[in-house]
Amino acid sequence: METIDVKRARRLALARAGLLKPEWTGMPRRARGKGRRARQAAHRVIARFGYLQLDTVAVAGARSHAIVLMSRLEGFDPGLAEKLLQPGEPLFEYWGHEACWMPMEHYPVFAFRREEFQHHPWWGDLIGQHPGIAEALTHRIREEGPLRSLDMEGRGSRGWWDLKIVKRVATALWSAGVLAIRERRNFQRIYDLTERVIPERWRRGDLAREDALEVLLLQALKGHGWATLGTLAQTWRFRNAREDLLEALGRLAGKGDVRPCALTGEDGRCIPGWVRPRDLELADRLARVRPRQDRGVLLSPFDPVLWDRGRVRLLFGFDQVLEIFKPVARRIYGYYCLPVLAGEQLVARVDLKVDRRNRQLNLLSSRFERQDDRGQPFPADREALRSALSRYAESIDLHPKGIPV
Repeated sequence: METIDVKRARRLALARAGLLKPEWTGMPRRARGKGRRARQAAHRVIARFGYLQLDTVAVAGARSHAIVLMSRLEGFDPGLAEKLLQPGEPLFEYWGHEACWMPMEHYPVFAFRREEFQHHPWWGDLIGQHPGIAEALTHRIREEGPLRSLDMEGRGSRGWWDLKIVKRVATALWSAGVLAIRERRNFQRIYDLTERVIPERWRRGDLAREDALEVLLLQALKGHGWATLGTLAQTWRFRNAREDLLEALGRLAGKGDVRPCALTGEDGRCIPGWVRPRDLELADRLARVRPRQDRGVLLSPFDPVLWDRGRVRLLFGFDQVLEIFKPVARRIYGYYCLPVLAGEQLVARVDLKVDRRNRQLNLLSSRFERQDDRGQPFPADREALRSALSRYAESIDLHPKGIPV
């Protein structure tokens, strides 16, 4: 079995995530404006991971999917992130890691999930329990065109029984592949018939589940670098599929596409995992790199590098915490805490809140991860925090307030 140490695995993770220099990531560094080039740069970031997770919270001035793109593409307009899903664009929305935008070529890959979700994972056989609502909703969209959730409250809703059930049925029909998300406006889903959203070429040739597993495992490794079986499963929210995933990895290993690779921890433990052969070679080259430590970038708490808390602790020695759902009195870092990446380390975390009326980005709190012998932040970490906040404030076109000097 191949082995990889923590430093190589960490740098490989950042390179594959597009968070080191372009010569190591193969990704663009800047994307200004709202034109085709900026869209293409965003598509390249999404293609690297295979998904862009969506989230509603915008208290820091931009939603998570925008922050993920802004952290990789200097000058990226967060407004563009809200408009990436448009008719004719090579993305579709579906259940990937969570609700995500994904490259259109993955639509046939998720045929197995659309089949599984004929019974919704949360609500069961909702379509079967409410066939009249499902038929009426589908008929209305066919005859009247795309429909927002908000529109379900308007004309025609009086005879639809429970509006809450109608909205759930719409979600169930989307999950089952009968409907698709045409676009989002003000972050509201707009439903349409699948055949009017997904091009015919992608609605043909659905992959069998075992083939889909191979595609998705390779895609996950493409974004992670080195990863455990648990991380690979969580990437696409596979549950109770350990044996199927191991069999798929065995097939990929037989083709030479992946290798088993153990991470050798600083405590001497060996943690089994997987890696692509080309990424092992990249990891060896990255061992000679010296990432700059005094320039920082803010990461979304839902960033692909951060959502696996165990992995973050293993590679970065950082306890990633999301406190949105905690009572105020129990929060340590803040409501929507964004970690600061500097070089290859997570050196600080900040809680931000936008004041649109006064065009300010307010720093509610900041916390450095390490201090010198006097209990003070290291100068490089302080500068990394300052540069990260300045870059972010510029991207959302607001004045930063409360940045430490």
